[in-house]
Amino acid sequence: MIVTEDEDLLDDLLRLCAAAGALPEVAHGTSVRADQWSGAPLVLVGDDCADRLPGIVCREGVVLVGRDPDDPGVWQRALGIGARTVEVLPDGEGRLVDLIADAAEGTGRPALTVGVIGGRGGAGASTLACALAVAAARTGRRTMLVDADPLGGGLDVLLGAERAEGLRWPAFAGSRGRVACRALEEALPEPHSLRLLSWDRGDRVAVPPEAVRAVLAAARRRGGVVVVDLPRGADGAAAEVLGQLDLGLLVVPSELRAVAAAHQVALSVGMMMGDLRMVVRGPCGPGLDGEEVARLLALPLAGEVPEDPGLSRALAAGRPPGADRGPLAAFCAEFWAQVLPDGEGVAA
Repeated sequence: MIVTEDEDLLDDLLRLCAAAGALPEVAHGTSVRADQWSGAPLVLVGDDCADRLPGIVCREGVVLVGRDPDDPGVWQRALGIGARTVEVLPDGEGRLVDLIADAAEGTGRPALTVGVIGGRGGAGASTLACALAVAAARTGRRTMLVDADPLGGGLDVLLGAERAEGLRWPAFAGSRGRVACRALEEALPEPHSLRLLSWDRGDRVAVPPEAVRAVLAAARRRGGVVVVDLPRGADGAAAEVLGQLDLGLLVVPSELRAVAAAHQVALSVGMMMGDLRMVVRGPCGPGLDGEEVARLLALPLAGEVPEDPGLSRALAAGRPPGADRGPLAAFCAEFWAQVLPDGEGVAA
């Protein structure tokens, strides 16, 4: 809802709403009803009306919009209407568009975003990423699996969804600014009750870092869970992904050489992740169990995944990783139970 009697300001705010894909309700000054004030997901109050709103109740989602960046009284007026945010035009236009678009899309808590990376090639990171996404989707949570490794061959193949209709990464190479989260979700393939953003097998298309940033930000705004299969190389696009992760899982086979390789990977990505944990993939030999590997790498142990004899048969039969009972599915279920509060991210 827009509250202002300044026609020029109203024109600007209507223009920003159009850019964000929102259709606002307009109230003029003192004519704001209590149900309008409390019911709108976002209220933009013109500075011209800040002193003339009688009997309003303080609430979240109120923004005071003005034009004078040097006005010392603007924050006092904001406090008077319960606004925790002040935006000054024209400099604040981009931030206002983001706020309006979030309100229009109905976004709430951002998705818990988990990145999975191999300590060495063939560590099983892609398999674990797919299994985590399948497990999250089976709990009813809104789930998106993002393939951030352009040289991995495509996670859609691992999920048996290479022929599924929907967009792949090359379609987003030209993305700039803000990507609508609902439109992104609806454009992607939906195998196994999750949304999948994968690479294809066509000519390699470079997706610039700013496009990667915009797409992943949209995925996170949709809420629920986002699982990212990370590349071991650290280019600009990978750095954009690492910067948006809530936590990372480093997959390390229980072999001495793999531990040495994982040490270098941890040094490379650890500085860009606030929470990097380790998953040890078995079988674990004598003297090199999960606790010992964790000690050698100085990382917290998220858990161990013993060898899963049924995994190869399941993949050959077209079933995704983690779909059948076994050590991999058990690890994924326990992991989500630990990191996700009950009910958080469950799709409506």
